[in-house]
Parts: sequence; C-alpha cells; structure tokens
Amino acid sequence: MRFFRKHLTEQTAIFLSVAKWVMLSSTVGIVIGAVVTLFLKILIVGEQSRSTLPFPYYYLLPVALFLTVFVIRIFAPNAEGHGTEKVIDAVHKKHGKIDVAVIPVKLFATVMTLFAGGSVGKEGPGAQIGAGAASLLSDMLRFSREDRKKLVICGISAGFAAVFGTPIAGAIFGVEVLIIGVILYDVLLPSFIAGFAAFTTAQFLGIEYTYFDIHFYQSVALDLPLILKVVAAGIFFGFVSDAIVTAMNVTHRLIRKIPLHPYLIAFCGGIVLVGLAMVFGERYLGLGLNTIRDVLTPHPYIPIDVPWYAFILKTLFTSLTLGVGGSGGIITPLFYIGATSGMTFGHLIGDSHVTLFAALGFVSVLAGATNAPIAATIMAVELFGLEIAHYAAISAVISFLITGHRSVFPSQILAMKKSDMLEVKVGEMIEHAEVDLEEKEIGRIRNIKERLKRRREILREKKKKKISAIKQEKES
Repeated sequence: MRFFRKHLTEQTAIFLSVAKWVMLSSTVGIVIGAVVTLFLKILIVGEQSRSTLPFPYYYLLPVALFLTVFVIRIFAPNAEGHGTEKVIDAVHKKHGKIDVAVIPVKLFATVMTLFAGGSVGKEGPGAQIGAGAASLLSDMLRFSREDRKKLVICGISAGFAAVFGTPIAGAIFGVEVLIIGVILYDVLLPSFIAGFAAFTTAQFLGIEYTYFDIHFYQSVALDLPLILKVVAAGIFFGFVSDAIVTAMNVTHRLIRKIPLHPYLIAFCGGIVLVGLAMVFGERYLGLGLNTIRDVLTPHPYIPIDVPWYAFILKTLFTSLTLGVGGSGGIITPLFYIGATSGMTFGHLIGDSHVTLFAALGFVSVLAGATNAPIAATIMAVELFGLEIAHYAAISAVISFLITGHRSVFPSQILAMKKSDMLEVKVGEMIEHAEVDLEEKEIGRIRNIKERLKRRREILREKKKKKISAIKQEKES
C-alpha cells in the first residue's frame, strides 16, 4: 500500500509539473512568435524600402552605426552586441533577469544596422527579444528565480525556432548553447513546446521560410570515399570556425584600444565598411541570404558567381560591423561563411558534390563556432532532407571538436574537455577557460625530446668517429 501511495504521489506531481509547463511554454511560444514576426516583417519592409533611396543604401552605414551605438548606450546597454551572448550571460549570472527595455531597443538597433547594410544576422536579436519577453512575463506572474530561468530558456528556444524556421533544431539550440557538453533535460519539454508554438504562430502570421532539398541538385549516396572527404571537410570547417572566433576576438580587442569615443568609432567604422563595399561589392553586406541561396540551390547550366574567398570577406565585414558597435546576430553570417567555405572546399578537392559540401558547411561552421553539434545536425535534416543526416553528423561533430575550447559566445559554461590530452578547467565561462597539456602528455613530449636529443648525440658521435677513421686512413 505504501509503495502504491508513493508511486501515485510521484506520478501526480510529474503530471502537474508537465501540465504547468505545457501551458506556460505554449503561451510564451505564441507571444514570442507574434513579437518575432513583427521584428521579421519590419526587417522585410526595411530591405524592400532600400530601393527608394537616391543613393546606394550602404552609404547610410556611418550614420546608422552612430545612431545604433547612441540608442543602445542611452536606453539599454545590455542590447549591445549580437544578442545571444547577453542572454546566455543573463541566464548564468542573473537567473534569466533581462531588462524589458532590451526588446524595443534591440529591435530598433538591429533594423537600423541591417537596413544600412551592416553584416549581422537576425537570430541573436530574435533570441534576445524572446528571452526579454519571457523575463517580463515571469516578473508579471511573480515566478521564482528558478522558474524564471526555465521560462527564459524557453524564450531563447522560441526566438531561435521562429527565426530559423526549424522548430526542433531551434529548441535544441536554445538549450544546448548554454553549457558546452550538457543539455538541460528539465527544460527540454517546455523548450520544444515553446519552439513549436512560436514557429507555428510565425507561419500563421505570414512568415515564409526557405528550405533546401539538395536531393534535386545531386545524388547523395552512402559510400566510403565520400565519407573520407566529409571527414576532411569537418576538419576544414573546424579551422574556419576557429578563424571566425579568433577574428571576432582580435577585432574587438583592437577596436577597444582605439583612443576615440564609441560614437566616433562607430561613425568611422561605417566609413571603412562603405569603402570595403565599394571595392568588393554589396555581396558581403546585410544578411547575405541571396548568396546563401545561390550556393545551396545552384542553376544546372549557369555557374555560381561567388568567389572562393567570399567566406573570408564575410568574416571581415561581420567582425568590423559588430566590433564598431553594430547590433545584430552572428548566426546568419555563420551560415553564409559556412555555405561559401563549403563551396570553396568542394571546388578545392575537385569534387562533384559541391552543393553537399556547401550544405555541410552551413551547419558545421554553426556547430564549431557555437559549440552546438546536436542542434546543427538536426537543422541539417530539417533544412536539407534526411539524406544528408549521416554526413552532417560526422562533419558537425568533427568541426565542433577541431574548433577547440573557443566560441563566439564567451559566456558559455565549459563542462567538458575536447581531448584527453588536455588539462581543462571545467565549470567556468569559456572566456576564462584555462587549457594546457596534461602532465602525462607533457612528460611524454619531454621523453620524446630527450630520445631525439640522445639520438642526435649518438649520430654526432658516429659521424665524428667516421671522420676520424677517414683522416687516419689518409694519414697512413
């Protein structure tokens, strides 16, 4: 009897908890889906209205970046940067507490940056707007700090799902991106529901998403030579991801050392971007969705008009835009860099599967730069079809490992080490991670060095003896 009572108590408590979070996450998802839809439609109207200007739209970059920095510094300093980073920081340090002013300020600043051609994305702001709305709802309902934190994580997932157009991957990404090596299973159900509710709401309100079925452009069969090429591609994408993180960090540090007021830095940065656009073209400005579409849906008879170095220039434009104070996400630039670097890799190895490698780069660079290989793999299936799943899993995980203990989101908590040979301090934010070789590996390397040293000494002695013997023979 006691056993049945305990069992009934447990099941009742779980049922009530599930019912509570199904209701809350559904409500949050619908609200965030509506807010993000407003954000996306404003972006669409902004892009369409560029043609009304009597001059190239990117000439507005200096003024737009100046205004962006001004508005953020005055009204909501937490809206600075690419959005996701601030949300992760709020979840870890403030139990998800986010200033409600972030929502309108982030929306305005991102629209302003993208309208003028700043090389940023829309996913980070979508997540920050979603998390801000969830935090506001939590405060209105007077939730505990733990419940608010869970609801804000649901808001992150809902924001990503509504912008990505991939409800499962968006939900997983919102949970996976917080802690490297750990998925918060207690938030998994509400995140799924919030993501699906936000995605469905956005679709209902008229948002259209783009999906790429690469099966129409090439046959993707399972064979050993292609698997080996995918492994090599994963390594390449890992190095690309590492280069992106390094470029972002170095650019940010260098710009911070400039002895000028942030407003002036933003204005001058805009002038530099205008100059770069005049030299290299408009391809690297804004979201760059047309370039991504060209690479992933190539015309069968017309060659792709995308240079091999497109991913390098996109990295430069994005680093500068965010470094001087532009507001927007980092995910869409990662998609651009990944797809174009995949195209370059496919041409480099002379393979016929260029579209496949572009699709793999699209998700693998995301996996490496954000440390989210599971979400990236699921996204590959949702965007490109089931045929790519096995290749995407291999490439994404390898890229994730090769990138190392780095990320475009420095506030991620590091809960694992990516190699047994390394000594890594886990439990800290990744920006404070201390990575070094393990003592046993250091000992091994020392032994190898000592052996090589002894071998060189032996070879020297043998050489001396041989020379001495030759001299003796000559003298005799």
